[in-house]
Amino acid sequence: MESLQPYLPVIFNILRLLAVIGLIHAIATRQQVYWMFLLGFGALLGSIFGLIGAAAYTFMVLIPSLRGGTRAAGRAVARGVDALKPLDVRIREAQNDLTESDTLQNRADLAALQARAGRPDEAQATLEPLLRGIYADDPVVLLTSAELDLARANPAAAEDKLNRVDLRTSAATRTRTLTLLAQAQDAQGKADADATFQQAMVAATTEEPRARYAAFLIKQGRGEQARTILEQMAKTESRATPLYRRQEREWFQMAAGLRRELK
Repeated sequence: MESLQPYLPVIFNILRLLAVIGLIHAIATRQQVYWMFLLGFGALLGSIFGLIGAAAYTFMVLIPSLRGGTRAAGRAVARGVDALKPLDVRIREAQNDLTESDTLQNRADLAALQARAGRPDEAQATLEPLLRGIYADDPVVLLTSAELDLARANPAAAEDKLNRVDLRTSAATRTRTLTLLAQAQDAQGKADADATFQQAMVAATTEEPRARYAAFLIKQGRGEQARTILEQMAKTESRATPLYRRQEREWFQMAAGLRRELK
């Protein structure tokens, strides 16, 4: 212990700095209140409990979030910035990107934006070259085209394309495909929709399948089953990281609206 004596002021200052950094991070990412109290004591008062809390927060929260969440956070920020732009501006930028580089992703991105703007015919025209080329069976093309078919009230065509998607491509592709397929089946009044929604919820990469299945159950007059799913979503939201809540905000908001509808 005596050998550490000369270094104690340095250790104390490092921990106090970590408390300040941790407090900023906790506020920015909306961590639990007890972390903020501990870090606040460490940053402002330099109390022993606050400094121990700063060390704990650094290793339990700060470092894991920086290690595992940097890329995802960057993508979320980029999506958030894009979302602030008017849709027509984003469409013009996507058109410029496509002019500069006619890639599958650029063409699919432009088609998705045109569809969101209520211009499904333009979106279909943008996507059409891919449907007749070497990318005709690519999951991105099939999923984008199926979404357009649903927007144009053509669920049978959407179902046909979705049945061609290779579900082994990725977990995200599987989730999106089965969710859209369930919607297409529901739009046609097919009994398969229920089972497909349930399949979509298995190992899902997003909250969308659960939110849409709850809406489906309410429409079917199965409110209690829907309530169970919506309560599970509420628990997930309360325990989720701020990043995940932002990413899934649309579906958490949809679930909140459905819960109000059931009251």
